[in-house]
Amino acid sequence: MTARDEFRHRKQTKAAIFIQAHYRCYKAHSYYKSLQKAALYTQCGWRRRVARKELRALKMAARETGALKEAKDKLEKRVEELTWRLQLEKRLRALLLNQKQDLEEARKSLIEADARNTDLMKKFEDAEKRAEQLQESNQRLEEKLSNMESENQVLRQQALTMSPTGKSISSRPRTMIIQRTPENGNTQNGETRVATPETTHVLSNSREPESEEKPQKSLNEKQQENQDLLIKCITQDLGFSNGKPVAALLIYKSLLHWRSFEVERTTVFDRIIQTIASAIEVQDSNDVLGYWLCNTSTLLTLLQHTLKASGAAHMTPQRRRSSSASLFGRMSQGLRASPQSAGLSFLNGRVLGKLDDLRQVEAKYPALLFKQQLTAFLEKIYGMIRDNLKKEISPLLGLCIQAPRTSRASLVKGRSQANAVAQQALIAHWQSIVKSLDNYLKTMKANFVPPFLVRKVFTQIFSFINVQLFNSLLLRRECCSFSNGEYVKSGLAELEQWCCYATEEYAGTAWDELKHIRQAVGFLVIHQKPKKTLNEITNELCPVLSIQQLYRISTMYWDDKYGTHSVSSEVISSMRVMMTEDSNNAVSSSFLLDDDSSIPFSVDDISKSMPQVEIGDIEPPPLIRENSGFVFLHQRAE
Repeated sequence: MTARDEFRHRKQTKAAIFIQAHYRCYKAHSYYKSLQKAALYTQCGWRRRVARKELRALKMAARETGALKEAKDKLEKRVEELTWRLQLEKRLRALLLNQKQDLEEARKSLIEADARNTDLMKKFEDAEKRAEQLQESNQRLEEKLSNMESENQVLRQQALTMSPTGKSISSRPRTMIIQRTPENGNTQNGETRVATPETTHVLSNSREPESEEKPQKSLNEKQQENQDLLIKCITQDLGFSNGKPVAALLIYKSLLHWRSFEVERTTVFDRIIQTIASAIEVQDSNDVLGYWLCNTSTLLTLLQHTLKASGAAHMTPQRRRSSSASLFGRMSQGLRASPQSAGLSFLNGRVLGKLDDLRQVEAKYPALLFKQQLTAFLEKIYGMIRDNLKKEISPLLGLCIQAPRTSRASLVKGRSQANAVAQQALIAHWQSIVKSLDNYLKTMKANFVPPFLVRKVFTQIFSFINVQLFNSLLLRRECCSFSNGEYVKSGLAELEQWCCYATEEYAGTAWDELKHIRQAVGFLVIHQKPKKTLNEITNELCPVLSIQQLYRISTMYWDDKYGTHSVSSEVISSMRVMMTEDSNNAVSSSFLLDDDSSIPFSVDDISKSMPQVEIGDIEPPPLIRENSGFVFLHQRAE
């Protein structure tokens, strides 16, 4: 029993040890698994954190790259501007090496003028002294006059008493005092005083200090007031004068008169741009957009013919001489007149006299930037007018591509009255498009928009119509029917008639932009399609359409009116073979058209297309009509 008890005890101990070992193994394995899971979770979290940091760094790098690119663009513009200024400085230095001798002459003339002024001041002092002496002599002469009059009376009385007949002796000379006025060069007291040019000039100089003492506004304040009046005027609708926009001519002549194109810094350009920007904010007002399209295009054309970026190297010798002469003239005039009057006389001589002599001026950076901004606004206004017309006709195009089923069913029937009513209902949508085109044409004509821009608008609009109708025809099988082709053909006839009405001056080549839809519709309505060969279809009927487009139309065609069939199976097979060859040659397999919304012209195109703009007399607006700062608007260009 003792041995069994010990054996049983040992057996239990061994089993307990086995169980404990397995439990510790399970516990260690579980701890290991949980530790491994926690490690994976920690690693994932750490990798996520690192990845976020890398993403943040990449975003910051991208932003810094964009900022660096923007800074690089600014630096390139700055370098270009500095290069242009350096070239201008070089040219000016070259001119200054030649305008030195002239400066020496100018200095000599200034010294001589100072000497003349000194002499004149001395003469003026002498004249004052002489005037005092004359005044004293006048008093003495008045006394002598009274004495002589009294003596005359005494002599007359004596002569009467001595004469036996009592008559006056007419033969005796009488002493007469003649009163002379300053107009004939004499004084009132009988003493002659000749008005020499020197005394006249001295008297004129004596009046100048009095005029200079009067309060006068500076040129900057006066010019700022004139700029404010100009901005206030162009915010209104100034209309047109003989087909020319008054606002554009007013802005051009004012800027030319103020020499704003030739200054380094000015705010007038920014104010004009802000005025135009605030005026075109109302995108639905096509009349306002047409008005500013005419003004911006006219003003841009004038700037294109006037501004030049090159410096004074291209100035003609005559222009240089006139510039130097006017400079020396102003310097000499400044000695005899106030600074304000000298500056105004210079402007009157250079700008107001002959506008045509300054057809090209040396434009500084603000003027060139103003031209670029004006070009951007011209393109923006053009795009707004075009897009407004697109938005207006887009809902109608969806109704124009497919004839209504009720109307098409009535067309199949043989009743003439029902056919006429149905045809009128079908054509109403096309007539709405024509009405929109006509309204836009009237608006453009009323605002005297250049025909070149009007042609570009309608050309792009007709291209948009061609793309919308043609793509809808290829994407919808119900549109590729015989009756629908007749419907679209009648609508295209309305557009052709409108092009003839608008004339080539305003419509241009707009009708040619519909060539895809015209040829596709011609293919739908042609009879005996199975007899047509592939050569006839591609070369005669539809030379513009690609094989993919012809294959699409041929396979989708169905005749709901006469039950005719499409082209033959041989033609279809040939089309497939050609499409396979095109795909092997990496030719685009897309059969849809893309709408081009780019600006189809440049500033040179506008400048060449527009006739020579005459900047003659314009009727100033009532706001500045009586203002003395805008007198130059009344002067004609010689």
